[in-house]
Amino acid sequence: MIMPLKFTLTIILLLGSAFLCTAKPFDFKDPKGVNSIIFQMDAPLESINGSADGISGVVSFDPAKPEQTSGQIILDASSLHVGNNVLKEHMHGKEWMNVVKYPSIRFNLSKLTDIKKKGMDLLALAEGKMTIRNITTHIQVPVKLTYLKDMLIKRNRVPGDLLVIRAKFIVKRDDYNIQKGQNLEKVANDIEISLNLAGASPDQ
Repeated sequence: MIMPLKFTLTIILLLGSAFLCTAKPFDFKDPKGVNSIIFQMDAPLESINGSADGISGVVSFDPAKPEQTSGQIILDASSLHVGNNVLKEHMHGKEWMNVVKYPSIRFNLSKLTDIKKKGMDLLALAEGKMTIRNITTHIQVPVKLTYLKDMLIKRNRVPGDLLVIRAKFIVKRDDYNIQKGQNLEKVANDIEISLNLAGASPDQ
């Protein structure tokens, strides 16, 4: 039986679209509440260490085309935490992070470059824009991505895939007008950030 040309072309287009659309969205709002970042500021007089767990955002990832990875990671600024309550109050206040006026910290990922395969991991530079206190800068962040196909069931008890992103990098508070040039003996200009985040892509 010979199919009509129009019908044949439609089938070809549909099949082609299925092969092309292989990027999956990975949601980084973790229902288990495990995702977090760690930050450290090591000044001459004091070392300040803290964490934050208010993480959300979606990253689109295709293991066959990792260079096209894009998306956004968002941090709820009010979830920034240090052990000293007075220090935490100052950090959240108007003179520093001003979490009421600037409630979120955002990293918009545009692409991955310098990609290298190492075992089951991908090492790359994540290029994008970081926005803190409504100031946006272009940055490159060294990252390690681990794509875990069909492993979501073992973490969240639903079928699907996982994408784990690990990174360690430095941002400077001067770049985001966070008390620029002030109190450097107690609060370092360099903020070292470490993250280990798992994003979920449940089966449809």
